[in-house]
Amino acid sequence: MGVLGNIAYFLIDTLFGLYIGLIMVRFLLGLVRADFYNPFSQFVVTVTNPLLRPLRRVVPAVAGIDAAAIVLMFGLKLLQLYLLVILQGIVPPLLPLLWVAALKLVELAIYVYIIALIAQAVLSWVNPQGYGHNPLASLLHSLNDPLLRPLQRVIPPVGMFDLSPLVAILLLNIALIVVRALY
Repeated sequence: MGVLGNIAYFLIDTLFGLYIGLIMVRFLLGLVRADFYNPFSQFVVTVTNPLLRPLRRVVPAVAGIDAAAIVLMFGLKLLQLYLLVILQGIVPPLLPLLWVAALKLVELAIYVYIIALIAQAVLSWVNPQGYGHNPLASLLHSLNDPLLRPLQRVIPPVGMFDLSPLVAILLLNIALIVVRALY
């Protein structure tokens, strides 16, 4: 692959990755019923609506789960992987590509939670008094709370430190190892 091939690979990987990441964030925020009037939520909704809104007319929600977002993420991830493999001069078989696309989306969801947990911890250290008034902090709390609440029941705070985010990040990294072993 020459210079132009490398540039194309980088652009496809980056642009698809960012957009699929935003759709994943939107899906997860909807799953935890986060505040969609939050400015950060509104950004995600505005950016993802052009592709998601028309798809929702065809793919309805199933049991309160945004099936259209899942279909869109899967389709875009499949297209991304197909284009990246084609750029390398390989014609990929469809079945393994479907499997890898599904695993990559699970991996992405895990990474979103790891990043959200780290961001929430950093925000709580930087501005603990104004933490509740920060729109990003409240969104991160909404996203992370269902993950942290069960851990907080089992792991008591040590002094003024809540160790449940650390344990959650460790467990998420173990989940990443398991998902990567399935490739």
